[in-house]
Amino acid sequence: MISGAEERRIGRALASVAEWTSERIVVLNEEVSDGTERIAASYGAKVYREAWKGHIAQKNSALEKAAQPWILGLDADEAVSNPLRDEILALPDSWSGRAAYSCPRRTFFMGRWIGHGDWYPDRCARLWQRGKARWTGIDPHDCLRVDGPTGKLRRDLLHYSNADISSYVRKINYFADLYLQRQLAEKARWSAPAAIFRAQWRFVRAYFLRLGFLDGYPGFFIAASTAYSTLVRHSRLFEQSQPGPPSQVIQIPSAHSADAALPAPGANAATPPCAPPKSR
Repeated sequence: MISGAEERRIGRALASVAEWTSERIVVLNEEVSDGTERIAASYGAKVYREAWKGHIAQKNSALEKAAQPWILGLDADEAVSNPLRDEILALPDSWSGRAAYSCPRRTFFMGRWIGHGDWYPDRCARLWQRGKARWTGIDPHDCLRVDGPTGKLRRDLLHYSNADISSYVRKINYFADLYLQRQLAEKARWSAPAAIFRAQWRFVRAYFLRLGFLDGYPGFFIAASTAYSTLVRHSRLFEQSQPGPPSQVIQIPSAHSADAALPAPGANAATPPCAPPKSR
């Protein structure tokens, strides 16, 4: 596991594995000063302080420190459900010749577990044989590249990604900034039709094709906000190509100067052209 300042969530993650795993490793950002290290140590974790190298490099650093034949990768905002734990422990000793196993990940958001749309099943490989997998991808979106066949587990990994809507919305700009950096590095060209189509497609796919409407209003919110975040992400390159504000300062009348043009209270002001006639 890798972690930043996660004293409010890491305890739940480690508690879900503490009683049935042989080794727990946490690579902690070196600048973290909250209670994350103390909480991790209380669950028997070996804590390593390291400078932040990016999601993928940091996860591979944690992987390299593991000594057990099988490795379970967790994020600080996740937890292994009891049914998933039981399913893992019930796997045959031979592990059926698999190099890794994936599991569905279920997210808690807006007061309920999300079971449809783009957020579920969100299957991810999290259990693998040491030496048979390594983290790859493009930061911050990591992906486990497995050398060998991957089996499928049925039970859920629990995900507590966003405590509320505010924390979810704050991530939109964060990921948009990272995506812009990637586009600039690749010298990508902006396309209005592509930006518009991608945003519309994300809503249609999440809400209709992947049955997000079955999750009620949270399902609609997720589909709509995903479309919006897609539009923001694909509009940043357009914004980057536009000229800055004009250097000439435009004088806008202040409230005081506007008041000076008005007649004083009680003065005989002319009747405005559109004023209704006085009643007689």
